[in-house]
Amino acid sequence: MCAECGEMTTRDGLTNPFAPHLTGELSDSAREQVSRLIAGAETNPNATRHEQAIRRDGADRDRDSALRPAFVRDAEKIMHMPSYNRLAGKTQVFSFRENDDLTRRGLHVQLVARVARDIGRALGLNLDLIEAIALGHDIGHTPFGHAGERFLNDVFHEHTGLWFFHNVQSVRVLDVLYGRNVSMQTLDGVICHNGEFEQQVLRTSSLSGMEDFDAMVGDCWARGDAAIAHLAPSTLEGCVVRVSDIIAYVGKDRQDAIRAGIADEGTFDDGLGGAYNSWALRAFVADVVENSVGRGRIAMSEEAFREMRRAKRENYQKIYGAQEVNGDLDRGMAELFCQLYEQVRDDLVAGRTEAPVFRHHVRYVEQWLGHYGHHYDWEADLDLTTVDYISSMTDGYCLAILEHLYPGSRRMFPSREHF
Repeated sequence: MCAECGEMTTRDGLTNPFAPHLTGELSDSAREQVSRLIAGAETNPNATRHEQAIRRDGADRDRDSALRPAFVRDAEKIMHMPSYNRLAGKTQVFSFRENDDLTRRGLHVQLVARVARDIGRALGLNLDLIEAIALGHDIGHTPFGHAGERFLNDVFHEHTGLWFFHNVQSVRVLDVLYGRNVSMQTLDGVICHNGEFEQQVLRTSSLSGMEDFDAMVGDCWARGDAAIAHLAPSTLEGCVVRVSDIIAYVGKDRQDAIRAGIADEGTFDDGLGGAYNSWALRAFVADVVENSVGRGRIAMSEEAFREMRRAKRENYQKIYGAQEVNGDLDRGMAELFCQLYEQVRDDLVAGRTEAPVFRHHVRYVEQWLGHYGHHYDWEADLDLTTVDYISSMTDGYCLAILEHLYPGSRRMFPSREHF
């Protein structure tokens, strides 16, 4: 307790005036339950067991072993995919800035995994499944963050009437493009991570098998937000990753905004500036554990949920929607995404095998899938193949191909120098 202001403070001395009772500490009863779970004196009956993993292919190479149980295999499969490696070259929020300290998507997925493992460990859940979901949840994301996702969705929807969302594409990358036989539980956690849709209480769905899962994926392509907004993970591990996604970025994005010069330490209403990240990690994690331990769902207190929504709303107002973030990008990139989409699709239709989409994507994926006895049926849906290629690009590659196809286009974007 702060003697002068009468507010509760965290162990590191941070106080959030909008959530004064969130101290980052557990109650005595919750602490005792957590201690028993961590010590193995008690188990969580709702945790997902490795032997429950469901895969499309029951191949011997994917059978559990003492060293590599089911969800350990999933995490390793994901980390060795080329698409995972490319996350290091994809923008989280801030594009066209020569600042090596700004978060890329490759770091973001690791931060989500770290937060989710902290919560999962305290709740006695399967940490390997949590890690696999967290590492894979953004693997289908576009270059240039959510702006790139919006641009690609617009042109894809105009061509097909379908909807592009990165969580759905992430499942396609894991399940189709790289043919790694990832478990249904991991795929389900990925498509349901929905960091843009907050819920105070997360309850699991009754997903029963791959047939139901495939129907859910098809519904997301067909109805977009209308379907995605109602997704619920089928495991508590998936629920933990979903809430951890927001916890991991809500404060980190503020630190990046300050580093990028979009904001300063006095920009945000809570007065914490970049220290909000430290406060959020401690306060929100403890609150989720406090309100979830010993229960068959994942929940936050009313105070914590209200503050998470407030902070996220303020981020949209002062960071994500800021002219300095998206203004230069929006003016030219939407049109260039349309042109790029049309060019790639035309190259596929014409069978121009010397075009980048064949040399850098189709042949590459075909070769990869060939190792596992699969085939990339790129001709079945040329719009989807176009989406596969564009969404796989890093920021740097996307700029390079735009300049290759449309000389001089690089001048449309701000040039940022280290010095």
